[in-house]
Amino acid sequence: MRGGTGGRRTVNALAHTLRWPRAASDDTRLALWTADEIAAATGGTASGAFQVSGVEMDSRDVQAGDLFVALKGEAMDGHRFLDAAFRNGAAAAIVDRPVDYPHVLVADTGKALHALAAAARARVTARIVGVTGSVGKTGVKEAIFTALERTSRGATHRSVRSYNNHVGVPLSLSRMPPRSRYGVFEMGMNHANEIRGLTTQVKPHVAVITTIAPAHIENLGSMEAIADAKAEIFDGLQKGGTAVIPADSEHFEQLRDAALAHGARVLSFGRKPHADMRLLDAIPQANGGALVTASMGTIGLCYTVSEPGEHWIDNSLCVMAAVHAAGGDLGAAGLALAEMGGLKGRGARFRVAAPGGHALLIDESYNANPASMRATLQQLGQTPASRRIAVLGSMKELGDFAPAFHAQLLEPVTAAKVDYAVLVGEEMTALAREMGKAHTESLGNAPQFAHCANAGEAIAALQEYGLTGGDAVLVKGSNSVGLARVVDHFTARTS
Repeated sequence: MRGGTGGRRTVNALAHTLRWPRAASDDTRLALWTADEIAAATGGTASGAFQVSGVEMDSRDVQAGDLFVALKGEAMDGHRFLDAAFRNGAAAAIVDRPVDYPHVLVADTGKALHALAAAARARVTARIVGVTGSVGKTGVKEAIFTALERTSRGATHRSVRSYNNHVGVPLSLSRMPPRSRYGVFEMGMNHANEIRGLTTQVKPHVAVITTIAPAHIENLGSMEAIADAKAEIFDGLQKGGTAVIPADSEHFEQLRDAALAHGARVLSFGRKPHADMRLLDAIPQANGGALVTASMGTIGLCYTVSEPGEHWIDNSLCVMAAVHAAGGDLGAAGLALAEMGGLKGRGARFRVAAPGGHALLIDESYNANPASMRATLQQLGQTPASRRIAVLGSMKELGDFAPAFHAQLLEPVTAAKVDYAVLVGEEMTALAREMGKAHTESLGNAPQFAHCANAGEAIAALQEYGLTGGDAVLVKGSNSVGLARVVDHFTARTS
C-alpha cells in the first residue's frame, strides 16, 4: 500500500485486534457465579463468600474452580463424592445438608440446578439457538457453535458432548457466562413432551430441526408422532423467533404449520425448489467433502464442507440457515465448515497402521438409526478403498419395527460394495438372515459377514479377517452396543 510519502505502510494485526471496538459485555465480571448469586438463584444459604468458574455434576470431571452440584438419583447420591470433587479442585458445592466445604445449602439439589439454569438464561442478552432432530443434531450444534465462535471474540457458549436431556440442558445453561453473545443448545428426547420441558428452559431465538427419522419410534409409534415431538421445540421459541426446518422432509408441512402456530418466522433448508436456503450444486472433493453452491433469496453462497457424505451437504444448509437467523456471519460459517473435523463417535476418521500401509477407520459408534445407517453406508461406498468393511451394531428403540428396519439394511450394505460385514447384537439377526439368503442366491457374490454377540467378538472377527493397507472400515451402532470399544482397540495403533 502506498503512503503519502511513497513509502510502505505495514498493518500490525495484533494492534488492530487490540483496537477492536469494545462491547458493553466487556465490562462484565469474568467469574461465572458468586456465592451470593448462587444463593439468590436457588433460594439457598451460602456458607461464605466465594466465586466459581464452572459447574459440574460428575466429581471425575471437576476442574479447579468448579461448582460441584451434588445431585441425588434413585441409585446414586452425589454427596458421596464431595471429597473427590474437592480433591479435584472444586471451589464450592450445592448440597442439601451442611458440609465442611464451601457450599450453598438448598432443600433439593436437582431443583437448585434448574433454578441456577433459569437465572443463567435470564441474565444474558445472547442470541440463543436450540437444536433438535432425529439425526445430526450434535454435529449441526457443533458446526453452528464453531461458525458463531469465529466472530464472537470467544463469547459463544454451547452444550458439550450430548448434554441434551433433563439434566444436561440445565447443566449447560448454568455454565453459560454472562458475557455470552451466542448460546447453542442441543435438545433430545425419547418420549413425547420431553423437548417441551427443555425448550421452555432454553428459550431459543432460533429453533432448529435437522431432520425427522425413525429414531425412538418404539416409544412414539409413528413418524408423525416423532415430528410432533420434535416440533415441541417451538413451544419455547421467543417472540419474533425463527424456526429452521428441513424442506426436503415429508413432514415439512407438519413442522411448518407447528412453527407458524407459535408465531415463528419459518426458514427452510434443503434441495427442494421451495427451500429458503437451497442447494444449487455440490461438487465432490478429493478429501470426501464437497464444494457447495447455495442461495437464499438474493444471497449467493459458495463454500467448502470438509465433512464427507451427502448428509453433511444437507447439514451445511441447516447450519447456514441457523447462523443467518441468529444474525451471524455467513462468511465465517463457510470457513468453519471448511475446517471442521469429525467428532469422536460421530464421524472422526483415523489412520490405522496395517500390513501394507494404513487402513481408514470411520468412527460412527455413538448412535444409529435407519436414516443415519443409510447415510453413513452411502458415505462408505463413496470412500476410495481396496476393501470396504462395515462393523454394524444394533439400532435400538425401534420396538416392533426393529426386524424390518434391520433387514432393510441389506440394500445400502450391498450398494456400498461392502466386502466384509461384522454384525453386532441380537437385533442384527434379521440382517444376518437376509445376508445369508443373498449370499446363497448370488452364488458367493454377496458380502462375507460374521454375526457377533458383542464388541469383544467383533474385535476378534476383525482380527481374524485382518486389516490391510487401503481398507476403509466403518464402525456404526447405537451407543449401548459399545462399539466405541472396537474403535479404541484399533486406533490404539494409529499414526
